[in-house]
Amino acid sequence: MAEEKQKKDKQPKGAQQQKGGGAKGERKSKKSAPEQQDAGGDDQPKQPAPPARLAGTYRETIAPALMQRFGYKNRLQAPRLEKIVISMGLGKAVTAGEKGKMEQAEKELGVIAGQKPVRCKAKKSVANFKVREGQETGLKVTLRGSRMYEFLDRMISLAIPRVKDFRGLNPDGFDDGGNYNFGFTEQTVFPEVDAASVTFQQGMNITMVTNARNADEGRELLRAFGFPFRTEKLEKA
Repeated sequence: MAEEKQKKDKQPKGAQQQKGGGAKGERKSKKSAPEQQDAGGDDQPKQPAPPARLAGTYRETIAPALMQRFGYKNRLQAPRLEKIVISMGLGKAVTAGEKGKMEQAEKELGVIAGQKPVRCKAKKSVANFKVREGQETGLKVTLRGSRMYEFLDRMISLAIPRVKDFRGLNPDGFDDGGNYNFGFTEQTVFPEVDAASVTFQQGMNITMVTNARNADEGRELLRAFGFPFRTEKLEKA
């Protein structure tokens, strides 16, 4: 027994620790194995989001109706929506030195569009408006694909009905390329924006960019999506 104790005392401390630590390490690894399996289950890829409702409506209903309406034989000839551009002008707030309004508007526009906006800078200096070249004067968001159709669905179904004293959109807001421009006077028409946290009212301009050949095709395309245009001027004409 005395000889064995002497042999243990002669062994280096590192070797003794390795022997004891190896067993403990094996026990820890055995315990952590099921935990790693459980954690791996959370990292599994999730199912993709369902396609936008209006995207399927366009393929199944709107596109064939437009082909029949304008006499097109090829599906690619039918007018379609390419992108939606949302812009906010904040020149007055910036020139007045209220930088907090730019950040607040950027946050609200990001919530509305579901995408981070881009800050637009002035290209020229205008002394009358107290604007310098390179100064941030507005915000812009460009939506394409599924985000574009999701925003269009929310805007038609939720935002436009919340406009005060709404009497229909102007049907003459089209240019020669079939693009349509209109706007909202306040951002609270979108239910995503918390009205209690809004400190100032800010309007926005929305541009619907299409590949239509003329204004008539663009008007028929947006009317098929559900745009509530005024019909008074069209009936008189």
